[in-house]
Amino acid sequence: MSFDKNDMLKIAKLARIQIQSDEVESFSMEIKQILGWIEQLNQIDTSTIDPMVGCDITALHQRQDLVNDGGIRDQILANAPDSVLGFFTVPKVVE
Repeated sequence: MSFDKNDMLKIAKLARIQIQSDEVESFSMEIKQILGWIEQLNQIDTSTIDPMVGCDITALHQRQDLVNDGGIRDQILANAPDSVLGFFTVPKVVE
């Protein structure tokens, strides 16, 4: 892949990075090296390797979804100023 000074200036402009004229050549060389490494990675044959999302393929343990009231209704209602038939009573807020 060809990469020249104009490409470097375009990338710098898109990234909103100010590059001094004496730095353009050195940055261009660094990006050429990075692109070379990427091309080396693209040449690796990965057809025999299964795609992975993460390193650990074990499933997470999931507990049963059981609905309960916690068994402490009376303790909770003991903190309420007033309750009727096991429910909180609150002042009317609608006019």
